[in-house]
Amino acid sequence: MPGLPRIGVLVRGESGRSRLQEGGARPRRERPPPSVKILLFDVDGTLVRAGAAGARALDKAVERRHGVPGVCASLNFQGKTDLRNFAEAISAATGRRATRAQVDAVHRDYLKELPRQVAVSIRGKRYELTRGIRSLLERLAVEEGVLLGLGTGNMERGARIKLAPSGLSGFFRFGGYGSDSYHRPALLRRGVARARKLLGGKRILRRDVFVVGDTPLDVAAGRRAGYRTIAVGTGWSPWKDLIASAPDFIARDFRDPEKWLTWIGLSKKRSQR
Repeated sequence: MPGLPRIGVLVRGESGRSRLQEGGARPRRERPPPSVKILLFDVDGTLVRAGAAGARALDKAVERRHGVPGVCASLNFQGKTDLRNFAEAISAATGRRATRAQVDAVHRDYLKELPRQVAVSIRGKRYELTRGIRSLLERLAVEEGVLLGLGTGNMERGARIKLAPSGLSGFFRFGGYGSDSYHRPALLRRGVARARKLLGGKRILRRDVFVVGDTPLDVAAGRRAGYRTIAVGTGWSPWKDLIASAPDFIARDFRDPEKWLTWIGLSKKRSQR
């Protein structure tokens, strides 16, 4: 499992106490340490394509609790949080607004069912990593001053279940999850707060946080949270809709690591050290 990045601090000028230069010039100011780059990755359609395992698991959970099969067929879950998806599925089955107790009960059954449905996707060869993602994560994981996290509408345990077969889960030590909030901007901010805690309270600039996702809703959430956004065409959103969402950067997939390093402000020279 990749550990926390080594945050390098490069200080130019004289070490120790600053001394006046000849002629009474002011002491040279030390440069501030380089900022940390935080990347928050969505899961479904961004890191992996799980073959609709989540929707099938939710169908089973709602049917078990409310006796109505196949409610997810008429619902669109892309870019939303699990809490919202669970509530919408319950409402579709009951015709009434879901209560928190109902959402919690469906959540418990969903987590029991999800590993089985992920296994079904694997057996049916419908579970896959998105193009280039492993190579990019391996490259970013060895960069100084880069911290990788999740920014996903999945409940935390659900996200880990979906990622487990991919071997990618170990790249992500923290995250913001659907279990943090109904609202994606809030869960993204929660992810950044956890990153700050891992870094011992080190200041994180908003311009150094990048939200990576495959839907216009991912882009909108990152923008509302005050962060920079990268859209990828690895999910199910039409390319024209991703362009129209006006992300800061956009790519078809993850197969050009140098381009990604440039986007997040890492020089080619530094990335090759």
